[in-house]
Amino acid sequence: MEFSVKEDVEGTQNEVFDALGDLEAIERAAMRRGVEISRTDPPGGPGEGSTWAVRFRYRGRMRDAEITLTEYAPPQRMACLAHSGGLDVRTVLDVVALSRTRTRIAADTVLMPRTLSARLLVQSLKLARSSITKRMKARSTEFARDLETRIRRAG
Repeated sequence: MEFSVKEDVEGTQNEVFDALGDLEAIERAAMRRGVEISRTDPPGGPGEGSTWAVRFRYRGRMRDAEITLTEYAPPQRMACLAHSGGLDVRTVLDVVALSRTRTRIAADTVLMPRTLSARLLVQSLKLARSSITKRMKARSTEFARDLETRIRRAG
């Protein structure tokens, strides 16, 4: 099952990618939403192989996930793979310059069930695809506005 969203952001391609690569800011944002997150590899800048242990509430239960940054190619692409139970989730962020001061972020997420219970979960998500897509669009718009704010503060 696949989901895709695109957001245009005010900023250069390098500024937008640098803001996306500010993983500490993203970790803080996740913590504000109630997600427990900790880096499990040696500290340092982002790069392929960076890993995080994540704990979050979904459907009334606490879930654990391991996230690995699988691709880090500044300033165009970043990809990660998350494992949670029998579900793998691959997310790819492509950063494309539209003009000198405008950049598009395209996020593609693929859910890959590995167990029967994960297949049932994905099947139920397919039934709610429309509402999930609306929520993803709303969250990506909010994230893009936060990103623009961070870029303005840094510049």
